[in-house]
Amino acid sequence: MDSQRQQKINRLLQKELGEIFRVQMQPYFPGLMMTVTFVRVTSDLSLARVNLSLFPAPKEGKEAVLKAIKGHAAEIRYLLGRQVHDQLRILPQLQFFIDDTLDRVARIDELLAQ
Repeated sequence: MDSQRQQKINRLLQKELGEIFRVQMQPYFPGLMMTVTFVRVTSDLSLARVNLSLFPAPKEGKEAVLKAIKGHAAEIRYLLGRQVHDQLRILPQLQFFIDDTLDRVARIDELLAQ
């Protein structure tokens, strides 16, 4: 169970990262909409696990996009730090993951339709 402080930081990071992906990362990933589905910060606030949803499914594969995002992780963290420097004393390290919830839902719908 997350503490109230963790929940506030989760929401703050989700909002700010969503804006960063929508505006500043868009030139790196044209035609791809990235949504931050949720963020989980560890109890010591040193690590944030960021789940991303990609739409439409990229031609080169989600793993290739994830690798590119991880390649830009330092830049993303820097941009995030500029946005939240007034609210957070220490900015957590960022780990990115692909959220495949929509894929699983589509697969379940497909199986139910058969």
